[in-house]
Amino acid sequence: METRPYVPWDTVISFMTDVFVGYGVPRADAEICADVLAESDRRGIESHGCNRFKPIYIDRIVKGTLLPETDLEIVKETPTTVLADAHDGMGMVASYRVMEKLIEKAKAYGMAGGAIRNSTHYGIAGYWATMASKEGLIGLTGTNARPSIAPTFGVENMMGTNPLTFAIPTDEEFPFCIDCATSIVQRGKIEYYARSGKPTPAGMVVAKDGSELTDSEEILKMLVDGTAALAPLGGGPGDEMCGYKGYGYAAVVEILSAALSGGKFMKALTGVAPDGSPQMYGLGHFFFVVDPDAFIGREEFERIAGDICRALRASEKAPGYDRIYTAGEKEYLAWLDRKDKGVPVGEAVQKEFIELRDKLGLDYTFPFE
Repeated sequence: METRPYVPWDTVISFMTDVFVGYGVPRADAEICADVLAESDRRGIESHGCNRFKPIYIDRIVKGTLLPETDLEIVKETPTTVLADAHDGMGMVASYRVMEKLIEKAKAYGMAGGAIRNSTHYGIAGYWATMASKEGLIGLTGTNARPSIAPTFGVENMMGTNPLTFAIPTDEEFPFCIDCATSIVQRGKIEYYARSGKPTPAGMVVAKDGSELTDSEEILKMLVDGTAALAPLGGGPGDEMCGYKGYGYAAVVEILSAALSGGKFMKALTGVAPDGSPQMYGLGHFFFVVDPDAFIGREEFERIAGDICRALRASEKAPGYDRIYTAGEKEYLAWLDRKDKGVPVGEAVQKEFIELRDKLGLDYTFPFE
């Protein structure tokens, strides 16, 4: 049962918007960023919502590794493609602008693809894919990130958690949306464990000597200094549990994120210069949008996609289980549960909200005070 206090959605979104503005983000951009973070909490993906607001965005603006104003440059554009340079601005803003273009192009030509270089953290990948599915289109996106994953048979963190994300429209109330890292656990989840005082389950992280790690705070430190790595989907360091599959998909995302955009990759994405000083992250993202109208038609596509999902959920359950889910369903159920309650906020985030409010002199009173 949830014991954390809830903060109304309009309060959280308004507050994050005002704080972004207070740190130099133009208001229209701040509204995009606040909505991306809120959407993560709407879906119950707390590792990428309010929990990351201060440490991943505000602290990086203060540190100088994230620029509050986004000077998005369109480097190259064709009727069906866009290549953009975010120039170290807000990754969420750059992604929103590029996805707007790609949705328009896909509706006109059936398909469209884009890539962004020199970007920063763009929030949950599912936000960008579902921008497409809300328009009746198929969305696909991925991004590279700070090195965290070790390749199969390795213990050195070489690639980011590199999500490969699809959103597919259906005739149901929610799309089929698979949004997950190509590691067993993403770095943001470990950050959430650490902030909640919880251990990381065994088998998700390996040390350089091959041992398993569970101390969440220690893991975060070791990921930074390169003495620990996340296991790819399937597990590691060996291939007994087929971790080479997760490793392979992580490499696909790394290649498309960097090679399509002409951007940086792997060890160049640490956010730390050779002399130990902070530096820009230079992340790359890629996006593809497909219009089913260019194939069978949107209505027929959504009916078939919905039939597949319903057949999966109706299939025989394993002993002890009474329900099968399809991707995106749990997130939809989380929204139904939270839409009238608001965002559950733990003690660590409560302190950050109060600190930011007081620092900027904003006029907010939170339910947890």
